[in-house]
Amino acid sequence: MDLFSYQAKDNNQPLAVNLRPQTLEQFVGQEHIVGEGKLLRRAIEADRLQSLILHGPPGTGKTTLAKIIANTTVSEFESLNAVTSGVKDLREVISRAKERQGMYNKRTILFIDEIHRFNKSQQDALLPAVEEGIIILIGATTENPYFEVNSPLLSRSRIFRLQPLTEEDIKIILGRAVDKLVESKDYKVKLTPEAVDHFARVANGDARTALNALELAVLTTRQQEGVKKITLEVAEDSIQQKAINYDQTGDNHYDTISAFVKSIRGSDPDAALYWLAKMIEAGEEPMFIARRLIVHAAEDIGNADPHALVIANAAAQAVEYVGLPEARIPLAQATTYLATAPKSNSALVGINRALEAVKSKPTSGVPVHLRDNHYQGAKLGRKVDYKYPHDYHNNYVEQEYLPKELAGEKFYQPTENGYEEKIKEFLKQLE
Repeated sequence: MDLFSYQAKDNNQPLAVNLRPQTLEQFVGQEHIVGEGKLLRRAIEADRLQSLILHGPPGTGKTTLAKIIANTTVSEFESLNAVTSGVKDLREVISRAKERQGMYNKRTILFIDEIHRFNKSQQDALLPAVEEGIIILIGATTENPYFEVNSPLLSRSRIFRLQPLTEEDIKIILGRAVDKLVESKDYKVKLTPEAVDHFARVANGDARTALNALELAVLTTRQQEGVKKITLEVAEDSIQQKAINYDQTGDNHYDTISAFVKSIRGSDPDAALYWLAKMIEAGEEPMFIARRLIVHAAEDIGNADPHALVIANAAAQAVEYVGLPEARIPLAQATTYLATAPKSNSALVGINRALEAVKSKPTSGVPVHLRDNHYQGAKLGRKVDYKYPHDYHNNYVEQEYLPKELAGEKFYQPTENGYEEKIKEFLKQLE
């Protein structure tokens, strides 16, 4: 029995399975890759797929897209799950694919769910068949394929990144689910707007989470006068998370991230952790938080503590690598480090001053002694007057590096905070 051998109308199947779309027209979300005219949609509709990797969080439609491809392709479609399959299974699929190709000139598409679960040797076993066109690979993974999939296999595949579904996407899916739940039932289901909003928000872009919670809510709610009413209280209980006043596209979103950033800038780690916790609990995209940490490590701390940017970048990589809930820990570590680091916005002020000079002050260009001298320029006298700092005491020699029209301009003015105090002393010694 393969991955897609279930009966779509089997009432014993979870709602998320029974509701799975069968066509692209039924598919919700991911417009950036399967919208009208997009590459993947054109390839599916024309049945001209090449090997590809579908990368995205759980519940965003990776397996569903594979099911749709299985329903539309004239190629033979086979599927494996990397959790339960090994090299023996791969070899059997490849053997059948070779036979079809040789005897019937028929292509084979192989879908491997959770392909990141295959180790290096298992992935290597795929490579010759993919390279020779014996199979067309569709891999699905929740992990970053650049970390988890072998480079030779990646180079022969196109990567499509699926994004978390929007709240509107999940609301559409929930609406369809209500219709599905009441098929051949003697009751109706009514979701209050607050319950719909809560399911959509707390699902954090995962349709499966929303559907499982809705199904549990309906199955455990008594009907009154032929109606099962799902209120916010029932929704909270079903998805086991309290509603938080937070809208990822509204004022609460911007106000909360603003409070988070200002708490870091204001050196208050307790407040910063509180606003971080609120965003995590409300289902904020963790990489959005990580990106803000990177920005403000450079903007508010800069060279006062050069390690701040390194730690923020490391936190972002950790978030991408491990995901929630564990990602809350590196986010918290980076948040507290940045909040307690010495502060300086000299880099921000400096680049803004330099940009203004570039836009408002015309110059004669790069001074002759600074121009490249590794090709024909050397013959044109470009090496004239350049002083190589390493030929001088303390590896420094005074010379002008700005265009003559800007000589003497000071864009970067370090503070006396943290490591910038040493930078300031160093620059003074050069004057």
